[in-house]
Amino acid sequence: MDSPQRRKSGLNLPAGMNETSLRLETFSNSSSSFRSISISSPRMISSLSSPSSSKSSTCSDRFIPCRSSSRLHTFGLIEESPAKEGGNEAYSRLLKSELFGSDFGSFSPAGQGSPMSPNKNMLRFKTEHSGPNSPYSPSILGQDSGFSSEASTPPKPPRKVPKTPHKVLDAPSLQDDFYLNLVDWSSQNVLAVGLGTCVYLWTASNSKVTKLCDLGPNDSVCAVQWTREGSYISIGTNLGQVQVWDGTQCKRVRTMGGHQTRTGVLAWNSRILSSGSRDRNILQHDLRVSSDYVSKLVGHKSEVCGLKWSLDDRELASGGNDNQLLVWNQHSQQPVLKLTEHAAAVKAIAWSPHQSNLLASGGGTADRCIRFWNTTNGHQLNKIDTGSQVCNLSWSKNVNELVSTHGYSQNQIMVWKYPSLAKVATLTGHSLRVLYLAMSPDGQTIVTGAGDETLRFWNVFPSVKAPTPVKDTGLWSLGRTYIR
Repeated sequence: MDSPQRRKSGLNLPAGMNETSLRLETFSNSSSSFRSISISSPRMISSLSSPSSSKSSTCSDRFIPCRSSSRLHTFGLIEESPAKEGGNEAYSRLLKSELFGSDFGSFSPAGQGSPMSPNKNMLRFKTEHSGPNSPYSPSILGQDSGFSSEASTPPKPPRKVPKTPHKVLDAPSLQDDFYLNLVDWSSQNVLAVGLGTCVYLWTASNSKVTKLCDLGPNDSVCAVQWTREGSYISIGTNLGQVQVWDGTQCKRVRTMGGHQTRTGVLAWNSRILSSGSRDRNILQHDLRVSSDYVSKLVGHKSEVCGLKWSLDDRELASGGNDNQLLVWNQHSQQPVLKLTEHAAAVKAIAWSPHQSNLLASGGGTADRCIRFWNTTNGHQLNKIDTGSQVCNLSWSKNVNELVSTHGYSQNQIMVWKYPSLAKVATLTGHSLRVLYLAMSPDGQTIVTGAGDETLRFWNVFPSVKAPTPVKDTGLWSLGRTYIR
């Protein structure tokens, strides 16, 4: 309680100070006059001498403002008294958040990072009458324009991929053999499928089915592969031959030998046809010369089941049942890279169309991983365990994504973003291993084949011009036609 002496003087003095320690003196000169308040205290800071008097007086450096006339609220420096125990602190915090923005509502009671503390708001000037349209002024609710625009932008929804195929074709005698490659889609929109001893062509524009050839009772189809132009198709046979056919006229152009046993994988570049066989060799065929092959690549210790040329024709990647992934260049007879991290057969191989020297490979049942390689230095860039045998890989040319098909144990089809490896979609429907994969010329549709003797068409990727979600045409899946 204040003493009578304090009330009498009309001054609000701190505890421990009386009127005797406070002295008011008036100084005057010819130009001005002022009063000095000097405090007789050990914490005296400075002294001031009057030019008109020989006496010396002291003056404190402390400025005591009048809060009623100050505008400290403009700077956000006025701190409210701490909430009493049991007070409505949660309501107060929510009210501040609504009035002044969410950044005001998320401060810690301890003062760390508090928006009301000088360490954050000392240099933050709030204009009382700022226009709401100014990009540098707070909004009506006190939010900075940068924060409000970021908060108002909704996150981009994930691209929708239809879960059902839009078309299903019956493919009798489609073999359930991991080491074969029996489906390929040409740049002229014709799908080639090897069924038993025959190769059939399905024209996507009109669903017309054409029987290209029949190898007879003593042979069977092990691989089909179109040239990049889509006019000619190569066929690998169980007897080790490589045949080249004119897909338009359905005429055989060339038959080449060299392999001792079945030819299960083929790969074209601009002018060379490469073939991989169970005899562990890779043969390079040039149709411009009369010999069966122009070179032999020896490096695998077991059957060659994966083979892909890079888009620039500079490198050939091969995968084998010896769990090796080898990379060859145009001129060397020995692999320039030997990648041995896979723990199972490497059939799935795909070169990125978006980044040079980026190679993806997938391992079999004991491995289950998709691995990404920089073929310039042989470094593994990333990997992901898919949980199932990886049978095929194909990169989208429209977006930086890739699709993988799988066998044991889930028989699924998966779409991945790169380089985040975020899963875009998982598609199911085949009852056996999804051993075959091909992509349409426009890059939007994939076709998958399995030992369940069906070919299923899925709308997976967006178009190049309009990257909008593809339409689900799942009703088409109710109708089923035959490939032959």
